[in-house]
Amino acid sequence: MAWLSLKVLLVGLSFLGCLYPLVDFSFSGETRGQKPNFVIILADDMGWGDLGANWAGTKDTANLDKMAAEGMRFVDFHAAASTCSPSRAALLTGRLGLRNGVTHNFAVTSVGGLPLNETTLAEVLRGAGYVTGMIGKWHLGHHGSHHPSFRGEDPRGTGYLGNRGFDYYFGIPYSHDMGCTDTPGYNHPPCPACPRGDRPSRNLERDCYSDVALPLYENLNIVEQPVNLSALAQKYAEKATQFIRQASTSGRPFLLYVGLAHMHVPLTRTPLSAGPRSLRPYSAGLREMDRLVGRIKDTVDLEGKNNTFLWFTGDNGPWAQKCELAGSVGPFTGLWQARRGGSPAKQTTWEGGHRVPALAYWPGRVPGNVTSAALLSVLDIFPTVLALAGAPLPRGRRFDGLDVSQVLFGWAQTGHRLHGNFESRAVPPQQRGCRRGRSASDRPPGAVQGLLRHWRSPSLRRERRPRAAPRAPSHLRPGS
Repeated sequence: MAWLSLKVLLVGLSFLGCLYPLVDFSFSGETRGQKPNFVIILADDMGWGDLGANWAGTKDTANLDKMAAEGMRFVDFHAAASTCSPSRAALLTGRLGLRNGVTHNFAVTSVGGLPLNETTLAEVLRGAGYVTGMIGKWHLGHHGSHHPSFRGEDPRGTGYLGNRGFDYYFGIPYSHDMGCTDTPGYNHPPCPACPRGDRPSRNLERDCYSDVALPLYENLNIVEQPVNLSALAQKYAEKATQFIRQASTSGRPFLLYVGLAHMHVPLTRTPLSAGPRSLRPYSAGLREMDRLVGRIKDTVDLEGKNNTFLWFTGDNGPWAQKCELAGSVGPFTGLWQARRGGSPAKQTTWEGGHRVPALAYWPGRVPGNVTSAALLSVLDIFPTVLALAGAPLPRGRRFDGLDVSQVLFGWAQTGHRLHGNFESRAVPPQQRGCRRGRSASDRPPGAVQGLLRHWRSPSLRRERRPRAAPRAPSHLRPGS
């Protein structure tokens, strides 16, 4: 066991958890005025068709469906990338990976992270008087100054400031399949538990991590290692509700960013006593996630219903190679890819990889029971939130999102300009292939990339006038 203890110690030291005290969570100072609060919830590997309000076959999202009925549902909402780290970096910076420098996922062995010269949404809001917190998966660098709670000396001599802008952090540094646990969940391939005693690790599958146990952090301190996955959702819910209550009591506006572990594998072995015995692991996990979101929404309703904007969306589409442990892309199956046994979802530029569920909830401001077909993106969260907070965009930067406040309030129905071809059709379930290895290439010579839609900022748009896009097939037009 000595080898594992040494590695745990090294991981802890790399986060400097023993060198920095816990953040003081007793807020005081500026009054809120009319500035709104923001709660942004990002699901992991959740498919467009996993939301019951989107896809009639889904019956596991009662709380999210209720939120859709009380708020606005976006059916043409897209992640900025089809993998974890680039999508999260885009959300927090409002910039595509080619601008912010994050174009691939960070690994356990990565020493870098989101470049330190990038300004995050939390940094801007913190400077505008907001209390900022993050709960859940970070995955934007976990060493030193790349950690979400790392703090450096303020050059103005006013104390300590967080380099990433978060006053409080509770969560895991990367995906929960990137470290061993004592109670592994459902996964393909199945991974072993952490080694016991002095037994060396046996990495039978290259996709399994058994060298370092998955850590759970509160600010810079490891509070649990390995993480108990079956209790993680409950802890996230408790910390989220605690943060909202304490921030509301402080009288200051707040930002809470929640990066859920759901629906990424391994899926937790959730007791099924609360539901049908035949409930499959993915459905059980989806219901657990839905309850977690419901608890956060209930706390928002109790503490600041009329002054809190809640935005729910996903980081990318489902991980199709995980077969029955993956979610639903709805009708966006990618005909060319699926017929050849490949994946049309996560890790590809097919529409199932980046079209994600999205809901906006703000009673009294965002109209209820509205479905919007506006073409929007995760990139829009950054400029929209800053506009609503009355905070200026950072200078000297080019941003790829839009302020979509007009769409949120029902005053407009258009978002980004549409570019692309519609030459894909939905594939019946019996024709879908499921492979547990690598997918076929998603960029075959001359093949149309599914239902890919591009959003282009003016600075990325080509000078020549683009050709008009063909009309979408009738079964994919709004209202069909």
